[in-house]
Amino acid sequence: MWYAIICEDVQDSLPKRLGARPAHLARLEQLKREGRLLLAGPHPAIDAEDPGAAGFTGTLVVAEFPGRAEAQSWADSDPYVEAGVFARVTVKPFRKTLP
Repeated sequence: MWYAIICEDVQDSLPKRLGARPAHLARLEQLKREGRLLLAGPHPAIDAEDPGAAGFTGTLVVAEFPGRAEAQSWADSDPYVEAGVFARVTVKPFRKTLP
């Protein structure tokens, strides 16, 4: 089943994000190679593709996992969690409707 992993950043998370980004992206690439990644990306803090120093306010990942426990475990071990980027992580079942 698909799960939405909704992450909200701590204030001024950009330096922490930059330090942990390569490891974070490597995990997402692994999901992509396995055909289990529907989408992933950050939420810019301002209305811009590249928010610069404004940074990001969170991340959304939609990926396939056998169950919620596996999705939560994957989210809990994200390098951004370990680096203190996220203030809160919510995992919810997701049903793709469109396109």
